[in-house]
Amino acid sequence: MDLGKDKMLEMYRMMTRIRLFEMRVRDLATANEIPGFVHVSIGEEASATGVCAALRPTDRITSTHRGHGHLIAKGGRLDRMMAEIFGKRTGYCKGKGGSMHIVDFSLGILGANGIVGGGIPIATGSALATVIAQRDEVTACFFGDGASNEGTFHESLNLAAVWKLPVIYVCENNGFGEFTPMQTVTSVTDIAVRAQAYGIPGVVIDGNDVLEVYRCASEAIARARAGEGPTLIECKTYRWEGHVVGEQAFLGKASYRSEAEVAEWKARCPLLRFEKFAAESGKISAAELKKIREETEAELEAAVKFARESPLPDPAEVTDDVFSG
Repeated sequence: MDLGKDKMLEMYRMMTRIRLFEMRVRDLATANEIPGFVHVSIGEEASATGVCAALRPTDRITSTHRGHGHLIAKGGRLDRMMAEIFGKRTGYCKGKGGSMHIVDFSLGILGANGIVGGGIPIATGSALATVIAQRDEVTACFFGDGASNEGTFHESLNLAAVWKLPVIYVCENNGFGEFTPMQTVTSVTDIAVRAQAYGIPGVVIDGNDVLEVYRCASEAIARARAGEGPTLIECKTYRWEGHVVGEQAFLGKASYRSEAEVAEWKARCPLLRFEKFAAESGKISAAELKKIREETEAELEAAVKFARESPLPDPAEVTDDVFSG
């Protein structure tokens, strides 16, 4: 697949926005400016970017508790996202959803989800609704390796395969379910092989190579849009940070991974990989990449200022937008 320069720059910009946003959220949470738990996706930028770059604006996604990157990649605004994480009224969910429950239906973002595997049946239902309404749309479902052991994963893939639903299931396998190594609780090395049980394609790809992710997602999306059913894509990747920002406070000195392992994966940084490709191919200059970073830094500073200066929700609105109790 021969990508144009504009498309490649768009993907680099998106990865940069995710990286800088997540680093700033981490630092703000560490400084106690952000309430509650936050889960950042530093190191996993390529999977969100590559998949969403292959989607149309009218397509939809479901996300996870580690969902900031997915939402940004689908077009989420940094200022409204930051305000939501701060718990401010100007956020996407009026400050009531927080980090793990950001939604924007106008962008096709059906929601991040604090329940492990919770987004999988939602994505499957979204794809079924598309078929019933006879719309030409695809739903992309992001989830982690831990969610692949949930019943919702198997039930959803089975129904999507039977009904040939236009959905792609994207497993971001970062090797850990919270603090538990995947290999100690999962019977297979590759999650993608589970697709065989449902008679659908299952592919394993380098989740830190945004161009490979884009190519694979484009093929799966085209297949889904043509009525040929779902695909299971497994992106091998890694989170540089802990499961949750500040996990050291309750883990103490206990460590579930080595410094050497983290360093090995940092050497496979998605942004550095792209920058190396840009330099070797001669298609994109270092000055163009530097400009993108500078513009993103300015955008992020404005987003933090917006969040800090925004008002908190009015206590009188506590039951507004609540649909069950």
